[in-house]
Amino acid sequence: MGILERRQRQKVEVKTSILQAAWQLVLEEGWQALSIRKIADAIEYSVPVIYSHFENKDAILQEFTREGFSLLTEEVTRQRDSQPETSLQLEAIAKGYWSFAFANKEYYQLMFGLGIPQCEQVNQVAEMKQFSDVLVGVIQEAISQSKQPQVNAFLKFHTYWSILHGLVSIQMIDRNASTNPWSQLVLQDAISGFIKALNG
Repeated sequence: MGILERRQRQKVEVKTSILQAAWQLVLEEGWQALSIRKIADAIEYSVPVIYSHFENKDAILQEFTREGFSLLTEEVTRQRDSQPETSLQLEAIAKGYWSFAFANKEYYQLMFGLGIPQCEQVNQVAEMKQFSDVLVGVIQEAISQSKQPQVNAFLKFHTYWSILHGLVSIQMIDRNASTNPWSQLVLQDAISGFIKALNG
């Protein structure tokens, strides 16, 4: 292995160590407690070393946001592909989204800390766009099969996502929300109402 290859490998290893240490700190203390100094102390490197890999703390958070949306997209895609009909796909995606949120609270809180991302942000971050494309695709298909083919798919996408995010956010306050059958019934009722309205 040449010097250049070795340096590149070391750079990747240090970056991975930074992210692993940051994630461990988040699991132990929460996002608010994360700092460059704490990460440096955890991996026993100097603060400048961290800055040589990430411009600032926000850059580290952005890395986790991308990762979170990538994982969420995998889950909603899996749920979509598990059902043959668009109505059932929308129900399955909603359940998958819900399960992801409570199984990955740290990711979810970072991804949606300030609510649903703005359109510009979604378009600029590939992982966010992939996620929204999955949802929009199913909604467009449902609209094309409905009695109201003129309905704005983008509007319905935002309505659907707002329902999911709103219900998850409300329930996240309750530590037992993910296992509370009443919460699941509310989710089911909300999505059933959305699908019924979508189908006209």
